[in-house]
Amino acid sequence: MANKKENTKTKLKDFPEEITEDGLKIYGETSYENQMAVLSHFLHNHPKRLDKEQKEEIVLAVREFLSRKEFRQGFDKDELSDQEILKAAESPLQYDLFSDFFDVPFPAPKKPKFTFIDLFAGIGGFRIAMQEQGGKCVFSSEWNVYAQKTYFANFGEMPFGDITKEVTKSFIPEHFDVLCAGFPCQPFSIAGVSKKKSLGRETGFKDKTQGTLFFDVADIISRHRPKAFFLENVKNLTSHDKGKTFRVIKETLEELRYSVHALVMDGQTYVPQHRERIMIVGFDKDIFEEKEKFTFPKQHKAKRTVSEILDPNIDPKYTLSDKLWSYLQNYAEKHRAKGNGFGYGLVDLNGITRTLSARYYKDGSEILIPQGEGKPPRRLSPRECARLMGYPDNYILNAVSDVQAYRQCGNSVIVPLITAVSKQIIKTLESA
Repeated sequence: MANKKENTKTKLKDFPEEITEDGLKIYGETSYENQMAVLSHFLHNHPKRLDKEQKEEIVLAVREFLSRKEFRQGFDKDELSDQEILKAAESPLQYDLFSDFFDVPFPAPKKPKFTFIDLFAGIGGFRIAMQEQGGKCVFSSEWNVYAQKTYFANFGEMPFGDITKEVTKSFIPEHFDVLCAGFPCQPFSIAGVSKKKSLGRETGFKDKTQGTLFFDVADIISRHRPKAFFLENVKNLTSHDKGKTFRVIKETLEELRYSVHALVMDGQTYVPQHRERIMIVGFDKDIFEEKEKFTFPKQHKAKRTVSEILDPNIDPKYTLSDKLWSYLQNYAEKHRAKGNGFGYGLVDLNGITRTLSARYYKDGSEILIPQGEGKPPRRLSPRECARLMGYPDNYILNAVSDVQAYRQCGNSVIVPLITAVSKQIIKTLESA
């Protein structure tokens, strides 16, 4: 039997009030961002019926929102009753209160075909891919506050915070079709598992994965039983700890009664970047009986080149200083003399790049664009990095600083790759 979802609904009003340095109230670990998460999720999913406690949550979140925003309508939040606030939340466009939540580049489909949740959401690569297949996101979670800002700017929804917290999990809807997660890789301690097996005792996924972020993914799968899941991770997950880490992940998912399909795929099929990641897809055995006809999309060598993503008129600020360029050349030469391969990556404009990393903002050394003889190369702009990850040009990047935008792109997924795999997943769901 699948574990039933625990009845542990935690309300925002249950948190003790605190005063931050700027004098604004927050509620325990939920913070203003999580209050915005409550409000934005409510507005986008808009349940027809609300119980008394749910109404209190929404009123609380709306009051906090009103306290931080100026309104064109000229009324004071202190003059509004709770009933009027709830009415405003239920008809936001009429009151012109929450335009930021709806006037976004990537709105949800008006007639969704399926629902999904977006865990470790980053800046929404999975969400773009799933929405393109007709999916509606009913819950999102991302702990990084800068990534939350970018996500909100593009989707009108503030992701909830730390998914390891029970209060965050309590906001996940009971039913949804697909779980998406680009979860971070952490090592597993399997000593306890080995000991239990030697004693002839059964082990469960909690014993194998407790203390890792994968445990939280497995926990949510166990509680909610989605029809399918789609996980993404670094290529080295397959070889980490001599293959033990991936074995634990696969065995855990199979123990939860899901068939597992996994493949290392290279982003160069879709963008001019060599970026290998493992795709892990699973389907509920109780529904599909391991008869699903799922195949990963075919891969091929790069057909696009770096030159396609470059801006013709680039700001000089992206050109390396003479000092930094000299340092990178000397550093590379020193390691070459030792027989090491460390160094900068000067790009062939008719080829593809190395893997973009989250540290790119520091010096851009892994992907440098040549600018002609006698001139230092330049780093990519944040917009060019976003293109390298497959994000369309209407994707909003300037909700955060350039430094944060670089980090976010380096931590993201290749959007067209995720889209191609998503298409196969939904095709499989529709054939069930």
